[in-house]
Amino acid sequence: MSMSRRSFLKASVASAVAANGLAWFGVNEVFGADTVVIPSASHWGPFKAVVKNGVLVGIQPLADIDAMPTKMLTEGLISRVYHKTRVMYPMVRKSYLANPTGDTKPHLRGKEPFVRVTWDEILAITANAILTTAEQHGNEALFSSSYGGWSHAGLLRPQVLQGRLFGLIGGHSVTTGDYSGGASQISLPHIIGDMEVYSPQTAWEVMAEHTEVMVWVGCDPFKNNRIEYTVADHQMFPRWQLIKERGVKFISINPQYTPTDVAMGSEWVKIVPNTDVALFLAMAYHVYTTGKYDKAYLDKYTVGFDKFLPYLLGKDADGTPPKTPEWAAKITGIPAQKIVELAELFATKRTQFAGAWALQRAHHGEMTHWAIINFAAMLGKIGKPGQGVGFSWHYGGGGMPQSTHPMPVGLSQGRNPIKARCPASRISEMLMNPGKQYTRDGATHTYPDVHLIYNAGNNFMSHQQNTNELLRAMNRKVRTVICQDPWWCASSRFADIVLPATSALERDDMSTGGTYSNDKIYAMRQVIQPYGESLDDFEIFRRLGDLMGVGFQFSEGKTVPQILRESYDRVNPPVPFDEFWEKGITRIEVPEKMRKWVRHGDFYTDPEKSPLHTKSGKIELYCSEIASFNVPDCPPIPKFLEPAEYLGNAKPGQVHVVSPHPFNRVHSQMAQADVRKYENVKGRQHVRISVEDAKANGIKSGDLVELYNDRGALIAGAVVTDQIMKGVVSLEEGNWIQLDSKGRCNSGAINMITTSVASSGLSQATSANTCIASLKKCTDAESENRAYEPPLVEKAGKVALDVAGMKIMERASALKGATMASMTPGEKLFYERCTLCHVPREPGDYTKKQWHGITQSMFPRAGLDDAQKKIVLDFLEKNAKDAAAM
Repeated sequence: MSMSRRSFLKASVASAVAANGLAWFGVNEVFGADTVVIPSASHWGPFKAVVKNGVLVGIQPLADIDAMPTKMLTEGLISRVYHKTRVMYPMVRKSYLANPTGDTKPHLRGKEPFVRVTWDEILAITANAILTTAEQHGNEALFSSSYGGWSHAGLLRPQVLQGRLFGLIGGHSVTTGDYSGGASQISLPHIIGDMEVYSPQTAWEVMAEHTEVMVWVGCDPFKNNRIEYTVADHQMFPRWQLIKERGVKFISINPQYTPTDVAMGSEWVKIVPNTDVALFLAMAYHVYTTGKYDKAYLDKYTVGFDKFLPYLLGKDADGTPPKTPEWAAKITGIPAQKIVELAELFATKRTQFAGAWALQRAHHGEMTHWAIINFAAMLGKIGKPGQGVGFSWHYGGGGMPQSTHPMPVGLSQGRNPIKARCPASRISEMLMNPGKQYTRDGATHTYPDVHLIYNAGNNFMSHQQNTNELLRAMNRKVRTVICQDPWWCASSRFADIVLPATSALERDDMSTGGTYSNDKIYAMRQVIQPYGESLDDFEIFRRLGDLMGVGFQFSEGKTVPQILRESYDRVNPPVPFDEFWEKGITRIEVPEKMRKWVRHGDFYTDPEKSPLHTKSGKIELYCSEIASFNVPDCPPIPKFLEPAEYLGNAKPGQVHVVSPHPFNRVHSQMAQADVRKYENVKGRQHVRISVEDAKANGIKSGDLVELYNDRGALIAGAVVTDQIMKGVVSLEEGNWIQLDSKGRCNSGAINMITTSVASSGLSQATSANTCIASLKKCTDAESENRAYEPPLVEKAGKVALDVAGMKIMERASALKGATMASMTPGEKLFYERCTLCHVPREPGDYTKKQWHGITQSMFPRAGLDDAQKKIVLDFLEKNAKDAAAM
């Protein structure tokens, strides 16, 4: 396992480059013979990598493609790939390696050293742990926390590859839903016929021509559109400026003033977090009682207003008062007269409401987007050019015209024989309550009895709420935690087995841009050789498959270059693969008609010919399906339900902590990169604090502060600002974890203090933005932030492994797998092309009508032609939630 001289020199040069930072080369830069320029792409944008003697020394942003290269690309990329937190070799936690079948001392996770082993050894240890768990407890005991797919922008994402392998050995329990839009993706298909949180938005030219008022409700596209699930090219940024130049008025309803508000000059309406429902109800009350609502629109395009109105007027059976502006003022902190002013402005102007995903990441989060929809429908806005509602303006370049061209996709994830699932934000509850029943979207499910967690390309230790609760649950319940990752992130640090995966720069792959426009295909060409002994995810799972006798089924005998070529050729691109691979990009023409496309426009034009995919075919102000579910904490109309904790029930001096998406990260990606220097305070995550709260607590900018509640505590760095309202602090999510002797996170990881309470029994989604904590100046930090230091590694002695005696292949063959050959054509296409973002949604998750709505935004990203769409829809209809009843 010794390092060769050449590898040592490469590592030394790389370390020097990382220390000195990444050079940003101009587009006309001339390089010497020892330097090559390689096209590639990432979440942060497309680029050309400048490589000298095998070492990445700089990048060239693509000026003619990327409208706004960010520092994440120009500076962060190299410091991240060569960072000291790279996992260079296969590693096993010391106590686990010493006694893998006995007492592994799980309480020492995150505390004790790791031991370096060989790939042959770690693959055997991994395969044996998987098979032993399945033999002793069934395949349900194997749990994948690898749901997200954000590890890199390519087709061959680790969660897809993991699902493919585990499907061949009998399956595994998985997550369902996600953190991003977990509540609304369940509620909105019933209400407006599509998930909406993942749907394309009205084309920007329509907005520029028709919109008079743009309302950001917690929405911050100038920050969040800095990255994309595929490749960000930032094309909406100059378009927003053009929209602004047309005279559009921007209003921001938000507890803090955002980068978007600065850029657009938004009027700021400060609101108490988690109270947006009360505001929109009060505005609905005002336009109804003053006759400024659109009765004809309600009659033609909606159902249920007669059941919604009594609640507005205070005549509902729940006994709550009329939802007057005065009622809402006490809850929201917005003066009643201002609520009236807003309601009348929106009623008389062509208004587009842009609701953030953050709004529904809260207790009773299903209510917020619904309240916005009901109000917009009362004004007759939805479906009209430049008006209505949109819940993904901040994501994927929302507003860019869509090419409608099919895009390449990678390998099929395949059918999972195990149907046990856990909502993404309920992992701790699952571990603490095996066998417990829970409801989701009107159905009853049972938590699996989990004994092993496999985590590939995902930092579940950073994104799961209430970290201390998760650690207690893992220590009590989980025998083996396997993490496959390039870095010593929090999930790697708290694992038993760590498989070093390459970064995206060390493998070939392919992606597209943007998320909605789909007007480019990007080559993600390998830029440098694998760091240390890391292997790409495809190779790791292929080798595990070989050990367990399913390697050929996993790869179908194909290499990565073959998979990429076939994926590209399948979508009939305008240039041949070899030309594309050399240049690094293929452009796709956008049809002229898509430049005038309006969200919900077909429904508004002809609701009979183009109904919504709700039960009624219309917008459901009252939803009979949700009513039939009889969920105690999710009524069938949008109501203001007091959150478990917010400023309205906080103790004196407590603050509401919101946790928005980071400015210079993708969740926890880039957390250790050099770009943290621009915002971190004393090496820790910065927290925005109002002038009033800072003065009350003796805090000034640059101080360390402690946020704490009964769930945990963290240390962060203060930034005192007049751009956040009194009583609210803002701490970006995604920091890695380092616990001090008092159990405080010394890095500022927000989930030390967030609640794991579910949004409701309808969605079981996260309530991360429902968080109250106490604030004080911190004067007893025990050390510098060590979250971005590698763990201690001990030299291995002789590892006593009898690989032959494990009989891995023989044991694996006893577990029933699901092969691709056994799938129907529609089923194969669905799992191959429509399940790349997260864990596959099961056909029985939605009704026939809902699938018709959801697939409208799914199919363009899946790259299906008309014949393939029909095959998939036939499969979904035959297996939909309501198929048996029809």
